[in-house]
Amino acid sequence: MKPKLLVLELWGLGDLVLATPFLRAAAEKFSVTLLAKPYALELRPRLWPAVTVIPFNAPWTAFRGKYHLWRWPCNEGWRLLHQLRAEKFDYAVSGRWDPRDHLLMKFSGATARLGFPRLNSGRYLTQPLARPDPLAHRTEFWRVAGDALRLVVPRREEILPPPRTASTVVFIHTGARLPARVWPLENFRQIATRLRQKKITVQIACDPDQLAWWEERGESVACPQNVTELSAQLDRAGIFIGNCSGPGHLAAICGVPTFTLYGPSLHEWFAPLHPAAEVFEGRPCPYKPCSDYCRFEKPFCLGDVTANEVWPHVEQFASRHLLV
Repeated sequence: MKPKLLVLELWGLGDLVLATPFLRAAAEKFSVTLLAKPYALELRPRLWPAVTVIPFNAPWTAFRGKYHLWRWPCNEGWRLLHQLRAEKFDYAVSGRWDPRDHLLMKFSGATARLGFPRLNSGRYLTQPLARPDPLAHRTEFWRVAGDALRLVVPRREEILPPPRTASTVVFIHTGARLPARVWPLENFRQIATRLRQKKITVQIACDPDQLAWWEERGESVACPQNVTELSAQLDRAGIFIGNCSGPGHLAAICGVPTFTLYGPSLHEWFAPLHPAAEVFEGRPCPYKPCSDYCRFEKPFCLGDVTANEVWPHVEQFASRHLLV
């Protein structure tokens, strides 16, 4: 009988996708339970079918009002803790240096608890882990955790994309979880226009709050309501163009080459898991990387980047990876 492992990844879609190599390796040795946002249930059949998912929207992962404690779902939290303790996990692990994860692992009752300590959170861990290099990719944290559990987790450059049916469609997704990570929509529109002038099929997708902008300009735009819809649209794509966002990470893990625009985030940390992934770095800023909010009136790191600057890179990227 396999030992039982609890894995915590409570943040965004991209963060969850980046945990995929670790989850796949862990499922070979452990009976794995993943505590994650509800869309992990949609990712599970495709990315890690052997993993059991417990859905949980951790209140401290909200974009706004995360510490309005009076709004936290206390009853749901108590039920979760009872459920976790009843599982009697042998191990629990988090790939983040987050004391909240470590406290939750302690409350779960897991016998061995592995994580990267911060702000004295090592008191909640039985095995503190040493952080990788400050510019290490996020997957490196999972690889260090995997080493501690005697797993073989591949490095980012060793991850091979799954085989795909060839496609001539450019999929442009203009959304992102954080507004500061969104390249101006007009720039995306100009890129789409230039691609279409070269007789290349373009499908634009967006977040719900961007839908009206695109429709006002006559664009037949997709607006996926969930991860399942997004995955189905990505399956028809030849390449992906977009911001540093969950959709880009999902595209890459599904085998789609990605071209990503980076503003406040670091591509060294968050480059998608595809050997053909390419990045365009925005303007330098002394406060980069930003976590949630820009310190300036507008995020010039992306806002000042023009379509003319990006177009030659997109054109070359498309010519390399599209069958046109």
